[in-house]
Amino acid sequence: MASGRLRDSPSVMDSRETNGIGDAKTGSQLLDAQLKAIKKVIDNLYAHREEDGHDPSKVFHRKVNKRALPDYYEVIKEPVALSTLKSKLQNREYLSFADFVRDCALIPHNAQTYNRPEAGAYQDALIIKSVMEREFRQLAEEKVISAQDAILPDLGEIPPASPRPAEEEDEDDEDDDEDDEEDEVDESEEEGGKRRRRRGPRSLAAITKRDATTKEDAHRSADSDPRKKRGRPPRVDTPMEARIKAVLKGIRKFKNDTGQIMIHQFEKLPDKTTMPEYYQEIKEPIAIEIIKRKQKRKKYQSVDHFMRDINTMFNNAQTYNQDESQIYKDAVVLQKEAQSLADAEKSKPDAEYVMEEGRLPLPNGILHNGELWKVGDWIHIQNPNDVTKPIVAQIYRTWQDAEGQKWVNACWYYRPEQTVHQYEKHFYPHEVVKTGQYRDHHIDEVIDRCFVMFCTRYSRGRPRGFPKDKDVYVCDSRYNEEKHKMNKIKTWASCLPDEVRDKDYEMDLFDGPKKTKKVPTPLLHLLKDDEMETDEALKVRWGADNAPPIMGAVHKGPRDENQSPPPEPTPSPPPQPPPPPPRQVPTVPKYETSSHRRLNEVDARMANTPDRTAIPPSSYNNQNQSQSQPHIPQYNQQTASPAPVQYNQYSSQSNPTYAQTQQHSSTSASYHSSQPETRYPPVPQPYRVNNAMPGATTNSVRPHEVFRLSEQANAQIPEEIRQQYQQDEHGNVLFFTAPPVDVLPPTKEGSAMGHTARYLAEKLRRKIAMKEKRMAEGLPEDYEEPKPKKVKRDFDNGLAGQIQNLREEALQVLIDQMQDGTEAIYKSIYGSQWEDGARYEMARTAKYQAEARERLAAAADLIRKREESETVSLTGTGVYLDDYDPRY
Repeated sequence: MASGRLRDSPSVMDSRETNGIGDAKTGSQLLDAQLKAIKKVIDNLYAHREEDGHDPSKVFHRKVNKRALPDYYEVIKEPVALSTLKSKLQNREYLSFADFVRDCALIPHNAQTYNRPEAGAYQDALIIKSVMEREFRQLAEEKVISAQDAILPDLGEIPPASPRPAEEEDEDDEDDDEDDEEDEVDESEEEGGKRRRRRGPRSLAAITKRDATTKEDAHRSADSDPRKKRGRPPRVDTPMEARIKAVLKGIRKFKNDTGQIMIHQFEKLPDKTTMPEYYQEIKEPIAIEIIKRKQKRKKYQSVDHFMRDINTMFNNAQTYNQDESQIYKDAVVLQKEAQSLADAEKSKPDAEYVMEEGRLPLPNGILHNGELWKVGDWIHIQNPNDVTKPIVAQIYRTWQDAEGQKWVNACWYYRPEQTVHQYEKHFYPHEVVKTGQYRDHHIDEVIDRCFVMFCTRYSRGRPRGFPKDKDVYVCDSRYNEEKHKMNKIKTWASCLPDEVRDKDYEMDLFDGPKKTKKVPTPLLHLLKDDEMETDEALKVRWGADNAPPIMGAVHKGPRDENQSPPPEPTPSPPPQPPPPPPRQVPTVPKYETSSHRRLNEVDARMANTPDRTAIPPSSYNNQNQSQSQPHIPQYNQQTASPAPVQYNQYSSQSNPTYAQTQQHSSTSASYHSSQPETRYPPVPQPYRVNNAMPGATTNSVRPHEVFRLSEQANAQIPEEIRQQYQQDEHGNVLFFTAPPVDVLPPTKEGSAMGHTARYLAEKLRRKIAMKEKRMAEGLPEDYEEPKPKKVKRDFDNGLAGQIQNLREEALQVLIDQMQDGTEAIYKSIYGSQWEDGARYEMARTAKYQAEARERLAAAADLIRKREESETVSLTGTGVYLDDYDPRY
């Protein structure tokens, strides 16, 4: 399998000519006709399209990216793509036509070897293989190559597909089940009135999955949580879509004289290998399968557009088959009945197609708060469990209920700390995982926009035009809440709504691929030190019903099959040389002075304060030593949970919703004012573990921290509630990870908190020392020295004001001199009539200036029109075949 962008096949023989007898330099024995035939085959492979416009060669344009699928080159030893064929032809590397045929055969063989039979690349490989065989047969018939060279060589048996994780099967079967439910019809028996259900073609995997689910439901334990169940977006059809579905359902009820359902013969197109003549005679092959696919992807713009394909299908059957055949007769009957059904549906008013609960679809999106929210948009939704972690989601449906309220149905993406996983699991910074949760939300719950990128594109750039202040996430896996499994996503388009699967977005690329290092799980602190592999994982903490879990869990069980081993830890730095021995300082005897005696009395008074406990010096020293010990940095997910952790590598993409401030412990000087000072986090240091620290683990004690909510989250707290708690200078409520230190009542009226006894003692001691200093210098007791910074600032401000005044005065003198000079010129020219002459000159100058501005504006407009005529916009003006051709 190979991947690449859709593009036209370039000429591969534009600059080289052949002499018809091979190439003497390379030893090639290919004739000129054979070289041209190779070029023709390559061009036809690029140009081939299916009936519905699908390009099966798209995934084979270029070789697979090693970074995207590193295991591909472990399985496939001879990777080949269409670009390989072109390159070898240009460089005259093919010594014979058989070499070219072998390279062609490798393309589908590699795709079938690496992919599963139900994969799109596998099916495209079969189509490309049939195109190759057809081209080679034609060349053999034209005697360009021998019949032996026209046969694709046997490259070995295709190995059977290995068992895949159950999650992937579940995701694929979701679409199968949805198609099965759409095919579900109620048929009336000719005798009786008994009604039974029939289903269209369905996969064995879907049957097995549904049967297994039924058995699980019968034995499900009573403690299962319905919030874990996976869902599917609700059906919200427009009246036009409802009419089309009604016609498709209606034509499935008709039977012929033999009791067979007529439409079954039109479900799929004939096999190309067994009936190639059908495709030579029928120019627009189409079947119910293709029509349903186009309807699901919203390709039809009207009922008439849909009926054109229906009539084409029945006309093809009448053209190819004989008049007396059964399929001809069935086509005539069904075409007539389908037209009658369509006419009946079009005659009904739109009010009859209102969905359940009065839902009215809004296919053009919802205009809310000056922005348009439509299907496919990535959004943040209010999280009632944690306002600092909005729900990451993608819109799948938009509608309006019977009361006029507007709603969206969105697929949730969980953050790592909201999942259950193995403790060695590592995540990308800003990573989310796709869930099976499709939930309804009122449009007022939508907060703002975000964006989720697949892991293969996240390291290459960012979406073009997306605001830099919005969050961009990366997604790598799907998450099954019932099984607690994460599975790698192979095809990102399968995770998107049908309406946007065919659309792509432009990117602003980085200068080079950005290396993003995975970080440990943010829930590592929940792991118990004595936990065993056989222990069950902690239970998920749930909160509000329509919200993700408050907290996930980790376990020590075995890693999943697709989980990569944890990265090797960074080696510890080399040991530092021992510090030099401390210098011996002679002890100086302390002499008790009056000031020293007074300070001791102050300490004694403060220590004897009622209901206050003085901290002994030994405890003070021990606590300082414990706080000076380093702790292991961990994953930081912008959380205000009871045990937030930091990881130094997680700041590259973070837009923190709060600021962290290091809180003074009870052993040091406490708050210097009633409002704590905001501090910025320290500069990140390389990740390392201090092995010299005994007993250091990932669950080591963290220093005290202070958290501040974002402006939006803080605004949701009522004003009267905020006033009851400590706030910063901007009115944001402060949250602390430890209880407050032992403080005295506030000394100032209006202060939120007081200070510790130690702080007040230090403050009084400094005040007494300053008083004694002023008395020794002969200064009054209330004298305050001017602050150097304030003096310098006042001086700079005064100097700047003087300079500005002098500048204005000089400018005014220059203006006066110019005015006097102008009047002197007019007096010398016009004499006593100089005032009239000055007015005349000013009017003529104004006229010339207006004409000059008009000429400049006309020239700029001409340049703009020329540039618009020569420029083709590539954003927002895409032209698709189905825009003007109703066949698509």
